[in-house]
Amino acid sequence: MLKKIINNNTLRYLVLLFDISIVVITFILTVLIASNFKFNMPATTLVFYVIWYLIIACISFLFVGSYKGIVRQSDFKNLIRITKSNLLIMLVVIGLMFVSPKLSIVSFSGLSFSIVFIHFILSQLFFIISRFLYKELYYLIISDVKYEKRVLIYGTGELGKITYKVLTEETIYKLNVIGFIENNIKKVNNELYGLRIFNFKEVDNEFVFTKKIDEIIIACQLIKPNQLLQIVNTLSKLPVKIKIVPTTKNWIANTLKTQQITPLKIEDLLGRTSIQLNNPNLKTEFNGKVIVITGAAGSIGCEIAKQIANYNFKNLVLIDSAESSLYNLQQYFIHKKNKNITAIVADIRNSKRMEEVFKKIKPQIVFHAAAYKHVPFMEENPYEAVSTNVLGTKIIADISLKYKVNKVVLVSTDKAVNPTSIMGATKRVAEMYINSLQQEGNTKFITTRFGNVLGSNGSVIHLFKSQIKNGGPITVTHKDVTRFFMTVSEACQLVIEAGVMGSGGEIFVFDMGNSIKIYDLALNMIHLSGLKFPDDIDIKITGLRAGEKIYEEVLRTDETTTVTHHKKILIAKVKKFNANEIICNINELCKLNEQLDDKNTVIKMKEIVPEFKSNNSAYEKLDF
Repeated sequence: MLKKIINNNTLRYLVLLFDISIVVITFILTVLIASNFKFNMPATTLVFYVIWYLIIACISFLFVGSYKGIVRQSDFKNLIRITKSNLLIMLVVIGLMFVSPKLSIVSFSGLSFSIVFIHFILSQLFFIISRFLYKELYYLIISDVKYEKRVLIYGTGELGKITYKVLTEETIYKLNVIGFIENNIKKVNNELYGLRIFNFKEVDNEFVFTKKIDEIIIACQLIKPNQLLQIVNTLSKLPVKIKIVPTTKNWIANTLKTQQITPLKIEDLLGRTSIQLNNPNLKTEFNGKVIVITGAAGSIGCEIAKQIANYNFKNLVLIDSAESSLYNLQQYFIHKKNKNITAIVADIRNSKRMEEVFKKIKPQIVFHAAAYKHVPFMEENPYEAVSTNVLGTKIIADISLKYKVNKVVLVSTDKAVNPTSIMGATKRVAEMYINSLQQEGNTKFITTRFGNVLGSNGSVIHLFKSQIKNGGPITVTHKDVTRFFMTVSEACQLVIEAGVMGSGGEIFVFDMGNSIKIYDLALNMIHLSGLKFPDDIDIKITGLRAGEKIYEEVLRTDETTTVTHHKKILIAKVKKFNANEIICNINELCKLNEQLDDKNTVIKMKEIVPEFKSNNSAYEKLDF
């Protein structure tokens, strides 16, 4: 009840009365000090001055509005308003001291400039102390404080200052900011808001233990991705929680809230700036259209569906053979009250079933995301890899051509570049097939390539999380293995953008920045989980798996790129090949695969894709 009363802004006039009482009390105290506490001034004269001070103070506070601020959130701006009010009181009194004798009005002869000035200083001191005490008492007695944490803020820029104010105004969780840390040597050992700015290099285990630090919050708006990685690599080894302030575009109603300052995620350590696509043509492209997504229940297909669901399409058709996952996606859209969404359980390898679906729904845009993607699994199951990634793509492409689909967007992978695995080779064959059909009709066939997707089904992130949960060890195939990473949302933005940008025959690739060492990723995940390496969780090197590369590539060595309207998206210029010959070879590959002879199937793929050289695989002996 008390909290509700104090929080009620209608009681701001109580603050006004409190401030006026400070002016009166400090005036009486000033008179006592000036007379060495003998109180020589007549009582009637004192009352006369008190009344005038009361009137002047009331007018001054109303004019400046210093009583309107929330006292428990008093800051420097509030202090300035109080100072303006107090200064105005002093100037008005001094003015009356000059004017009253000349105008023969009430006399202020009993006042001296020293009394007026001392009163200004004393009342100013009382105002500052009262605001500070109220703020502290509010947090200690009135607010629902649950616990206190000692916090350091990395960054002294504008975002660091905003973070400090948000934390110090927190009413639910008492957060005690004990200082700032900086890499900028010019700022080190200075003060901000009365708190010391520490050198980042000094923040070690001893520092954390001595200062009793619980959390370090990274608050840098323009921090470079590589710099963030370096900072985290240092801080993650300390016995503290690491949190990060989101960029301003992710704030709620353009205001930072304490609950938005969240623990650092692996997504924050991509080592590059996230792509942001804002193509006004997307609305025109999808509105009123029938759109098909194959592999809709997978990580990529599911996210594509969720993003396209924001547009005014005629019908969004979700196709997948994974019944349970597709059902879950369907229920998601039902819960969201999205309309005109159809979920179909079907296998893209069944040409009759696919033809039936396309004939019935007459799609205009197809996003082909259905594929097998796990490298070691496909190395052991070439038949399934070819059947889904090659034959499935061939069926979708052929039927799209037959039913005059406007655009087909193939979701490919960086593993199709100079493939060393069955999976990568099948995806390259799929790329070649749809490019070969480009001149066959009016359908525009477009390819998108990107690297590993953070958090997707079966990704290394899920594996590491599971291994950490089970007490380790984390398994890494090679200490030097590196991979390109992007978020699911970014990957799908790229695919959707390609659907609009492409005019047919292009292979769109994404400038993914620097690759990340998987070993370092494992170390960061251990530290961000609050554990120590190798005491709590160890890392075990298991050796490269069949078909696995140490380094991934995005472009073939004989490919070049051209720019698009977005600097992060490029178009690969691939080496030309005989389309008719490729189509015949791929038809032969699909027929050969039906014989379940893995050796001959792989030989045929190596013939179609000459750069396919098996690595750490039983099929190395088949290389030409």
